[in-house]
Amino acid sequence: MNSLKQKLTLTSAIVALTFSSLSLQAETLEAKGLAIATKAQDLDKGWGDSSSSMQMILRKKKGQERTREMRNQTVEMAEDGDRSIIIFDDPADVKGTAMLTHTHKVDSDDQWLFLPDLKRVKRISSSNKSGAFMGSEFAYEDMGSQEVEKYTYNFLRDENIDDRDYFVVERFPIDKKSGYTKQISWIDHQTYRLHKVEFYDRKSELLKTLEASEYTLYLEKYWRPGRMDMQNHLSGKSTSLVFSSYEFGEGLTEDDFTKATLKKAK
Repeated sequence: MNSLKQKLTLTSAIVALTFSSLSLQAETLEAKGLAIATKAQDLDKGWGDSSSSMQMILRKKKGQERTREMRNQTVEMAEDGDRSIIIFDDPADVKGTAMLTHTHKVDSDDQWLFLPDLKRVKRISSSNKSGAFMGSEFAYEDMGSQEVEKYTYNFLRDENIDDRDYFVVERFPIDKKSGYTKQISWIDHQTYRLHKVEFYDRKSELLKTLEASEYTLYLEKYWRPGRMDMQNHLSGKSTSLVFSSYEFGEGLTEDDFTKATLKKAK
């Protein structure tokens, strides 16, 4: 009987130790994932404000394309997420349309769309953040700055692609109204630039893949992609954003990113 008790006690100790080890490993992987995301964000702080020209190329499943010309202005906020305005210049049916985004670190982002034909500003509701931005494969929630605090993290593995090493990090949106259950990101070991993101829908199925490429270094510190390609695996459609004419330090402030200025965006 004593021998049986000793065996049971030993077995219980082994089981407890195993669960403790697994729990510690999970906490370590979560901490590593968070640390990678935090460093990537920290390396991109301090640029102040920026502007760029953008071209949006929308492709149907069979390859037909439509192109839109846009401009983007962004200001960095010390205690919150970035604020940005995207203005459409061409073609005529979208000219003057503009979207204002106030990204927040934890809360749902505030977003407004100015519709020139109606001469009014429409608020994008939190429940519609997963909707398509201007008919593209980018959702409204994809268009704000991706603040670290909006997610929980898990480090998955290291991976080598075309002789470059990447951290592969899983992140889970805290916002229950997000259109995604999780995202998996590939982040460069050396520069902490984003290489690729897989987006999983509310059914936990792979919905879209984003690839960022053609990076350029600005101000000897800040990397910006020359293009971002979003592929929708369910519809077969894709959207490319092509960036050019980046400028920094133009003196933009938060006063340039209000609903009042949105109506005057030109």
